[in-house]
Order: sequence, then structure tokens, then C-alpha cells
Amino acid sequence: MTLWLSLGMLFTFAAIVVVLFRWWNVRCIGVTPVSTLTFIAILFTSGLDVGLIMFPLTEFAGYADLAESPEYGFANPLAIEFGFWGFLIWGFYFLTCFYFCIIEPKVGFFERPLVKWINNAVIIGTCAFTAFLLLVNLPWYLPKLGDGESVIPTFYLIVLVSIAAAVYSSSQLKYVRILSLGSSALFIALIGMMWSGAFLSETGSPGDFLATAALIGDYFANLHQFMLPLNDYHEFYLFWWFSWSIMIGQFTARFVSGLKTWQLMLAMLIFPSVAIGTWFTVLYHYHAEDLSISSWINLAMISVGILMVINSLDSLIRLYTENLKLTARHIGKSRYYIGNFIAMCGLTALFQLDFLRIQWVGALVIAIYFACFAYILLFKRQEVFAIEGSPEENTLDYKRIELAN
Repeated sequence: MTLWLSLGMLFTFAAIVVVLFRWWNVRCIGVTPVSTLTFIAILFTSGLDVGLIMFPLTEFAGYADLAESPEYGFANPLAIEFGFWGFLIWGFYFLTCFYFCIIEPKVGFFERPLVKWINNAVIIGTCAFTAFLLLVNLPWYLPKLGDGESVIPTFYLIVLVSIAAAVYSSSQLKYVRILSLGSSALFIALIGMMWSGAFLSETGSPGDFLATAALIGDYFANLHQFMLPLNDYHEFYLFWWFSWSIMIGQFTARFVSGLKTWQLMLAMLIFPSVAIGTWFTVLYHYHAEDLSISSWINLAMISVGILMVINSLDSLIRLYTENLKLTARHIGKSRYYIGNFIAMCGLTALFQLDFLRIQWVGALVIAIYFACFAYILLFKRQEVFAIEGSPEENTLDYKRIELAN
């Protein structure tokens, strides 16, 4: 698995270089263009899930334990955490977003029946893994509801309600913007609340925030260290990011609104990374100074995490149901709600029982990458290298919107 993952990583970075070299200044326009601010909100909230809220505080100590994991010795725990979540790995999303916006309309690889079914199986499986992560992390963040370790009926109920809310919201496109902007606003508010508690009190100052944030510089000084898996846990993260990459690219590509290729890359690498870096800096200060996190802050973190889960599931459920022509409009609302709810709950249970693993899903996505590349070389090479811009119909729609505004 390590070799397969390493080949996938190297191929991805090479493909990004080719895209930038060949289509550096191409204007990218999706089928449903939105403002850049809304696009970034959709990207951020669709491309991240509850792990962003729940994982860091449980992981910093592990990255600092060099006796157990000496491979982390090249950087501090904050830089390691950022490296697992920020900047470089958002290049996966840039590559797939560009592909679905510019190249796929000329290639049609994901419209081939077998590929379509495999891709949607990946989407459904990753949806369930998102719900599973919420389930298994609730005991750590809500210990007062149980023993701090076991998954109790209350936690199952929280996950079931989250899945039900996501299925309902996915039935109408209007909820995308509301959920994305709402999730982003609440996440920013959570950062502000915890930042104030850490750096505007006796426990710290704004200068301490800047000093802590500077630790992320170790990541950029050792960027090459993150290009291949460091250990099994890093492999888990990278497979996880691969499992998300195709579907997030497919979903976000429709909302790109006139950004040039290089601008799209910078937007997708920098804006989410700034928010992630700020959040991790605040959490790391709490960890390093052993600051207590009150019950109401824990509750706020859980609430934002649940909203992120709903937002992510909403986006992905909408994507696979549209791909498979299983939307509420096609099969009726009752069948849509019941069918998706049962599917998500069942697959979440399979992850809980260890019958499914996200590493297998990520490995399958890497296989899709290679298959798509081979298909282009064999059948669509001339069409792809003749591409000079976005699909004409998207460009015409974008111009009409610009004139209307």
C-alpha cells in the first residue's frame, strides 16, 4: 500500500506541474459560477469535515513523542499537524477541480458506465466515513455524556440526526450556499471565541499568538518531507485526502467563476490553509499551555463539527444522486429521503464494525487517477492538448451573467 500511495502522490504532483505549464493562464468557468467568496466558502466547508475540529487536540501529544515516533523529529507538533491538513495536500483538490472544469467535458471519462459506478461508490463510502468519524470522536469531546471512551446510544442519535439533516438539505440546491457560508461564519466565530480566551487573558497575549503561529514555518522549511508518507498514520491521512479528491473536484468545479488557472491554484492552496493554520495555532496554544476547555466551548466545537458534517454530507449526497439520476426529482422525495438515510446509516455501521476502511477507498481513487490518464493517452490525447479554455457553453453563460450584473 505504501508503494501504491507513493506512486499516486508523485503522479499527482507531476500532473499539477503539467497543468500549470500547459494551461497557466486559462480562465476557468464552471456550469454554475458563483462569486469567489462563495466559491471559497463552498470549497472549504465541502473539503473538510469534523476531523478538522476534533483531531488536533488528540494528536499534538503523539507528534511530540519522539521516543515513540522519531520520524516526526524534523518539525514541531504544530507544523506536523498543519502538514497533515494544509497547503500541499489541497493541490489534490486543485488538480481535480481543474480537470472537471476544463478537461473532463472534452474527455467524458467519468461518464463511462463502469467508471461512473465506481466513482459514486467512492463518494458514498466516503460520506459514510465522515459520519463514522463524528461517531467515534464524540466520546472524547463529550465525556460527561458517557465514560469518555465508549460510544453510547446518545452519540448514535446525534449521528443519525446529522445524517437525516444532511439528506434533507441535499434535496434542494439552495441549501448549498446557506450551509457553506453559515459553516464558514460559525467556524470563524469559534476561532475568534477561543482566540480571545487564549490571547486576551492572563494566559497569553497577541504576541504569543504570533510566536506560536511562527512554528508553522517548520512545515514550509521541510515541505519535501510531506510529499511521501512518513509512517502508517500519515498514510491514513493521505489515503483519506485521495478518497475525497475526485468528488470534491467534481463538486467544486461547477462553481468556479472566471479564475485563471494559477489564481485557482493559489485560492485553493492559500485561503483554506490560512484558516486551518489560525485554528491549529489557537488549539496548539491550549495544548502547550495546558489550558482547560470549558464545557460550553466543547459544546460549541461539537456544534460546528456537526454542521461541517451536515455540510459535507449534503454536498456529497447531492453529487452521487445527481450522477446516478437518483435525485428527489427523479425518484420522489420519500424514496430519496429513506433510501439515502438507510444507505448512509448502513455504511457508517460497516466502518464502525471495521468491515470498511478509508485506505481502501483512497487506493481505489489512485487507480481511477491512473486509469483516467491512460484513457487520455490512448483515446483523447489530441483533444486534451488542443484545449485552450473553458467549455464554450460555460463561457457564454458566464458572459451573460456578467452583462446582467
